[in-house]
Amino acid sequence: MTREFSRSQRVGDQLQKELASIIRAPVQDAGLGLVTISAVNLSTDLAYAKIFVTCLGKGHPESDPLENNRDDASDRAEVLAMLNGHAVQFRHQLSKIFTTRTVPKLQFIFDESLERANKLTSLIDSLHSEEIDSH
Repeated sequence: MTREFSRSQRVGDQLQKELASIIRAPVQDAGLGLVTISAVNLSTDLAYAKIFVTCLGKGHPESDPLENNRDDASDRAEVLAMLNGHAVQFRHQLSKIFTTRTVPKLQFIFDESLERANKLTSLIDSLHSEEIDSH
């Protein structure tokens, strides 16, 4: 009988929950907006963790869209720099919570799946509206 979830998945889920509460204060103090942990991928030996994050930051809706995209990119870079800069501290805090022998080294990566989904949705909507306009 095989297990439904591997150990790395279970530890990853727990890591995601704990990290969400740990990063909340530093992100708010830095004024970086809403940062969400969307996924955690752990190596099979639990030594390394890739943490995928999304952020809804300091977008400026009154500016033009191209300028807003540049702001979004700089906000993402700022968020990733802050999170990766504090990764050692986050790992230390996790070591107080986790009962595993080691706590994985953390690497924060921006999750682009939400942006890709929004682009696909807007493409589908534009095709749908063109189809309606042509009839």
